[in-house]
Amino acid sequence: MTVLAPDEWEPRALAHAERARAYTEPYLRRRAQQRKHPVEDFLFTYYTQKPAQLLRWHPGAHTVLTGPAAVERAGWKFYRTLTVEERQQLELNDDDGAVTVDLAAFLDARREAVNFAGIILSGTAARPAQLGCFGLHEWAMAYKSEDNSIRHEYLDLRLGSTGTDAVVEANRIRCTHFDAFRFYAPQAVSLNELQPTRTTQRTLEQPGCLHANMDLYKWAYKLVPALPSELVMDCFELAWRIRIMDMKASPYDLAEWGYSPIAIETAAGRADYVRAQREFSAESQLKRAQLSEYINQLQPGFQPGVGR
Repeated sequence: MTVLAPDEWEPRALAHAERARAYTEPYLRRRAQQRKHPVEDFLFTYYTQKPAQLLRWHPGAHTVLTGPAAVERAGWKFYRTLTVEERQQLELNDDDGAVTVDLAAFLDARREAVNFAGIILSGTAARPAQLGCFGLHEWAMAYKSEDNSIRHEYLDLRLGSTGTDAVVEANRIRCTHFDAFRFYAPQAVSLNELQPTRTTQRTLEQPGCLHANMDLYKWAYKLVPALPSELVMDCFELAWRIRIMDMKASPYDLAEWGYSPIAIETAAGRADYVRAQREFSAESQLKRAQLSEYINQLQPGFQPGVGR
């Protein structure tokens, strides 16, 4: 175990909270005022981790926090105080307030989620990135909006309903991500060359998919508190930037929010999309490898059985 004194871990906790507040505070203000933001609300409304949970710093497994401020963590979920034997081995005094993540209790409760995360992460990393989907999943969600009503009712369609439908009908749609596909307009479902399901998620996820890469944040926070919060925030900020691109390439008019479109209905817009998609894919693969490494550290010898 790594032992951290108060002057080592408390500044990290404060720095993490400051980093997270840059995102949580604007969202909480909007929520209190009942205002929506089509880009910046997503990570707080679609994903299940709450702002208060994001703000809380964790050192990760195999780390001991000492000092008076560490004592309160003994009552936190999946934390415990060190045993007498552990204190003696680490040469800690009884009044050091030593606490650590209770990895055994965490794995007992979350092993299935940890294993599934490992399967998704390793399987996705092993496949080639499929580029050139051009973000058409968002257009498929808005297809036939005059019949279905628009998905984001407070946003206008940049090309109108007829223009949006024409883009969907003129392009090949091959979305691999179930959690995007399940929001398709009913008339667009059959237009997708694949029919992703929750069961096939482990065999279809691929590193070119913007939503699979945003989901790195989900897999990260599912490993809390066994994962260092700095890595969780890295994944959050990556997902934040991907969400901006995802919505800029969508059919919605976001000029009011200061976003210029990636016009994927044009050759230039498609080229811009693929360029950014490739960069996000490479960056996400690095984070995916980090998350997989932590899972292996939590469960040495874990071998995810995944079809490739």
